Amino acid sequence: MTTQVTIRAMGAGGDGVANLPDGQVYVPFTLPGEVANVAREKNRATLMALLQTSPERQQPVCRHFEECGSCALQHWHDEPYRAWKRELVVSALKGRGLDVEVDALIPCSPRSRRRAVFAARQTERGMLLGFNRHMSHEIIDIVECPVTVREITSRLDDLREVASLLAPGSKPFRLAATLTDAGLDLAASDCGKLTDEQRRDLMALVIKKGFARLSHEGEIIVEPKKPTIQIGKVPVPVPPGGFLQATAEAEEIMASLVISHIGKAKRVADLFCGVGTFALRIAEKSAVHAIENDAAALVALDRAVRHVQGLKPVSIERRDLFRRPLMPKELLPYNAVLFDPPRAGAQEQATELAKSKVEKVVAVSCNPVTLARDLSILVNGGYRIRRVTPIDQFLWSSHVETVVSLVRA
Repeated sequence: MTTQVTIRAMGAGGDGVANLPDGQVYVPFTLPGEVANVAREKNRATLMALLQTSPERQQPVCRHFEECGSCALQHWHDEPYRAWKRELVVSALKGRGLDVEVDALIPCSPRSRRRAVFAARQTERGMLLGFNRHMSHEIIDIVECPVTVREITSRLDDLREVASLLAPGSKPFRLAATLTDAGLDLAASDCGKLTDEQRRDLMALVIKKGFARLSHEGEIIVEPKKPTIQIGKVPVPVPPGGFLQATAEAEEIMASLVISHIGKAKRVADLFCGVGTFALRIAEKSAVHAIENDAAALVALDRAVRHVQGLKPVSIERRDLFRRPLMPKELLPYNAVLFDPPRAGAQEQATELAKSKVEKVVAVSCNPVTLARDLSILVNGGYRIRRVTPIDQFLWSSHVETVVSLVRA
């Protein structure tokens, strides 16, 4: 049975929202103002037919759109899409009582995503490799992806060969491909224990296909070339399965903003520093203390620092900032503090920063909701928000990166 609905707004997850007598219903792949027939299940619905389309609707650029669940918004014109994504940040801040000016969204290019985590599974029809269907565990076998760099999408058949050797059974698993300066770095997970024969076959195939490395659950299986990325002036080894910013383009934009906000600070603390995405660039002008709980990321950063000249001092500390945030006394040496936490945010660290005397704080976040929470803590502690800049690192999705500058009021 279908229900006719009118889409009133776009929800925070990128689905159209319709109001019905018994509550709201969320309809993927619709736009505000559209009228649709939908098949409803509780507060979610499947689009069955569009009866009236929005003038803001455009032709999606990917043949897999509406099947593949990775992109939600290819059907929306750029201008309203970007305004909506900026509004995600505005609304989150207002929800915490922060009525501040937010810059226009900085766009990022298609085909710029340098890391893709594919879902894979062997079937009677062959190896499926792609992304999950929207709100489902079904794998959509892809032949293109306009978000991801061509260096990855041009190798989909080769990746399927690797996947077939990794898990010949029918259990789904993950295969990540990251573009590095040495080529594609592959990392497999959830595919079970490998036999000696599998390892030998995988080593031969990876070498034959020219991949830089293959790791399995963090263990290096074969590494014909050492994967590195360039951060500022420094080549940095990439840990197996390690975290990198999704696009190099967005990383450069974010780093430029961070460095501008830090200004002439002589001593900087970089919290949740990863492999040194910001620390190594900041160190071109300022001494940096870099803190991270991921041991592999810190090893990579340490190796990078040891083999480069011309930087200001970079000290490194392994620390769980959720359990042991830097206390106000520990923050005394720093003129500026940068934090770039996971999606959960940095509530514990923001609480201690709010009690500190640090002159400048820069917050980087991929979650407007937890960012707003952390910023409200800092503002209540006497900081003033100077600038908020959203960046569209996650194209055609509901995710947005944000860089925020604060100063002691």
